[in-house]
Amino acid sequence: MKNSFRNNFPIVNLYKKKSLNSKIDTQLLFGDNFKVNKKLKGFSKIKIKKDGYIGFIKNGNFSDPIKANFKVSVLKARLYNKPSLRNKLKKFLPYDSRIKIFKRSGKFSKFDKYWIKNSDILKINIKNKNIFKDIQIFKNTRYLWGGKSYKGIDCSALVQVCLNQNNKFCPRDSKDQEKYFKKRINIKNIKKNDIIFWKGHVAVALSKNKLIHAYGPLKKVVVMDIKKTINRIKRTADLDVTSVRRI
Repeated sequence: MKNSFRNNFPIVNLYKKKSLNSKIDTQLLFGDNFKVNKKLKGFSKIKIKKDGYIGFIKNGNFSDPIKANFKVSVLKARLYNKPSLRNKLKKFLPYDSRIKIFKRSGKFSKFDKYWIKNSDILKINIKNKNIFKDIQIFKNTRYLWGGKSYKGIDCSALVQVCLNQNNKFCPRDSKDQEKYFKKRINIKNIKKNDIIFWKGHVAVALSKNKLIHAYGPLKKVVVMDIKKTINRIKRTADLDVTSVRRI
């Protein structure tokens, strides 16, 4: 039985249990490949190839895996049914979606049955030395547990999607990220792009004084003062910083 597929929908929820009322653990973005471990009535238990995450998705008409050659490099890329700004659709792909371009026309490129602006994509092998260069495009995006896109994102996904965009592996959950990144830094020596961990939470330093995180209490992605954030989380959740890691 065929069991390898590609997500050909903009965003697909992966649930903890085989129910739409279950908690959303994470999401598949367009182009994410996955393996079906078990097909059930209405749902499939799958494993995401990119990060090994296992959970349940609603059954759908998914595509065969392909080797992507481009990735979406903006927060929200509009799709078109023809290579013209007049032919826009109410469809969008989220940041870090993976696509296979097979045709160009002016300022547009074609993948599957859609067109996308060249300015919204990058070649798959392009990496940036500043791995969190794009992180602030998510500023003010609403907080969503399990979310990974412009529609909503959580703290660990904010870290993961930026690293994935730069072709670097990153675990999905903050507890696993803290274990995976080994280089421990003293909080006094923190600098840009260091990652700050609490139990169940993570943030990225924008400088020695500022951080960015998807912060549940404020219900969105926010830039905050590092010292004030540490004090606030200690005061409101009684949590101390568990470590600071450098990639």
